[in-house]
Amino acid sequence: MITLHHCPQTRSMRTLWLLNELGVPFQLRTYPFDRTLRSPAFLNLSPAGRVPALEIDGARMFETGAITEYLCERFSPDGLGTRPGSPNRMQWLVWVHFSETLSQHTAALTQQHVALREDHMRSPIVMKLEAARLGKCYAALEARLATPDENREYLLSSGFSAADISVGQAVYMSRHFATLDDFPATADWYARITARDSFAASLPNDDGIYDRDFYAPWPLE
Repeated sequence: MITLHHCPQTRSMRTLWLLNELGVPFQLRTYPFDRTLRSPAFLNLSPAGRVPALEIDGARMFETGAITEYLCERFSPDGLGTRPGSPNRMQWLVWVHFSETLSQHTAALTQQHVALREDHMRSPIVMKLEAARLGKCYAALEARLATPDENREYLLSSGFSAADISVGQAVYMSRHFATLDDFPATADWYARITARDSFAASLPNDDGIYDRDFYAPWPLE
């Protein structure tokens, strides 16, 4: 049995999307993004008080990249995952973990725009820097997806994989703070992967973190 402990519009959405794509049975436990994650019961699942936390066959896992690697190795080693030694293995690992680079900048912006409720608590410098860093991440994606000698539809030449899920979910979050307007290949890729039913099934209802589609770096709207 698999149980995913999840907060909407957080990194655990990445694991939810992957589980939906894998088509394996699982239970979903959803939490508010608040001090519930600091309770002794939850800290027993995830010692840093973060999501996702995953229970599987009596064992417990945390850390998104580790969960992604394990689930792919177990349930889809030649589909959503790649086996050690396969030609795409290096790039699969790079992009699965690149999602965390995107996510750390988005987390900093979420803190500035959402968690800090008073304008005087926020830093315009941090907000502008982190939004610019998201642009650098988009440029890396654009370079990968706009390779001139290939019509690359996904991050790997072998097709859709958990790398697209991992980075795609990170882009879903980062688009609240930096648009894809200057990155056409990335925008096309993002539209392609988010048209999948497994992505739609991972979206929140009305209980996500964000109350708007886009937060301008500064001045605040």
